[in-house]
Amino acid sequence: MARWQPNASERLALAALDLFAERGYENTTVIDIAERAGLTKSTFFRHFQDKREVLFGGDTMAELLAQEIAAAPATAPPLEAVALALDAVGREAFTAARRALGARRRAVIAANPELREREALKGLRLTASMADALKRRGVPDVPSRVAAELGALTLRIAYERWSDAPDAEEFGDVARRALGEVRAASSTSLG
Repeated sequence: MARWQPNASERLALAALDLFAERGYENTTVIDIAERAGLTKSTFFRHFQDKREVLFGGDTMAELLAQEIAAAPATAPPLEAVALALDAVGREAFTAARRALGARRRAVIAANPELREREALKGLRLTASMADALKRRGVPDVPSRVAAELGALTLRIAYERWSDAPDAEEFGDVARRALGEVRAASSTSLG
């Protein structure tokens, strides 16, 4: 590929996933990724801090969730505000073109303890971002935290289902169904 072609970050992500699958995460360098993408090492570092960030994408999703929760109608209950934010994540981040990458990404992360830890930390940041956004809407602390935790659980379940699904179902639809299941499970007696 010529260096001038657009979508450098997407090309780097695809190259990284290919190399992580072929060689393993530990045996892949930033230089390997840049070369596979037909780019330079400096271009890699313009888009990502390190090779882990190719898989995790910084704080973009946390910012999107917080922004969409803030933009939800004032009358929306906490979980509906979270659901609207998950709809936006589907439109912005989990597009049909990215579906195949989801399963590959999850496989790479599952094979590496360092990446599993990083994924867990990202989940905590997403949860905190949602809880903070709900608190800024005037939702009390405990309901904000509960809605954020349920939203994070819904996001994980929906992402797994969506990325594994062979059909073209939209992420938002998968997330709404998963949220219904989470709501139902949380309202039943677990003890």
